[in-house]
Amino acid sequence: MRLAVLSGKGGTGKTTVSTSLAKVIANSQYADCDVEEPNGAIFLKPDLMEAEDVLVLVPKVDQSACTGCGACARICQFSAIAVVKKKVLIFPELCHHCGACVLVCEPGALTEVERSIGTIEASADNAFIQGRLAIGEPSGLAIIDAIKKRLDPNRPAILDCPPGAGCSVVKSLEGADYALLVTEPTPFGLHDLAIAWSLVQRMEIPAGLVLNKSGSGNEPVYAFCREHQLPVLMEIPYSRSIATAYAAGLLPVDTDPVWIRRFTDLYDRIGREVAK
Repeated sequence: MRLAVLSGKGGTGKTTVSTSLAKVIANSQYADCDVEEPNGAIFLKPDLMEAEDVLVLVPKVDQSACTGCGACARICQFSAIAVVKKKVLIFPELCHHCGACVLVCEPGALTEVERSIGTIEASADNAFIQGRLAIGEPSGLAIIDAIKKRLDPNRPAILDCPPGAGCSVVKSLEGADYALLVTEPTPFGLHDLAIAWSLVQRMEIPAGLVLNKSGSGNEPVYAFCREHQLPVLMEIPYSRSIATAYAAGLLPVDTDPVWIRRFTDLYDRIGREVAK
């Protein structure tokens, strides 16, 4: 099973849930797809191998063959190409490496060259995989692709998605068997839960919810779940002891065997839902 853990906003406990699952599921792979700020390694403490560059293709112009028609600049949606006095100027840092400029260049003056946008790191057994986007790069989709290519279809996979509901979350969710939403009982948490729920519905991925920091403000979240038939699979209480352990780099499953059983039961329940 490939399980994607996501939340509409940061700070809800997504990494707590995904890394706890990775610790209790035998032979699992944990993939940190939050390539702008990976932090799963803080809790899983993997022994990482040497980083591997992730390469993308960006355009390169042969000025002697260029007619200065401007078709490449007009097709680029990210302002990575400009034509000034019939001379093509390329800004690789803005390029999203879609290849459209090369396709529309009738003189064939544009070719593509490789450029590194970041790295991926993994443990020797691929039980832990993470990506890291280089500072200043606009898109980490190619890094998420590289991470997912390392996933073994015969092993359970836990994908720790980026926060939000943008392109990087969509890329992380593609191919998932189940989406585990994590939220907190606050107005911001509920607002962004609705966005994340809408996304998984549009992608037709079955989903359930973990309510973190559970407490007196739960009812609006439960009302939303009843309205949309979103099952609440587990609650993690608003707890000083859990927060203190978390600040020291320890997960609930590291400090209390009760949570080992609860996270194991959570995964088993998700497995039964997927099997249906």
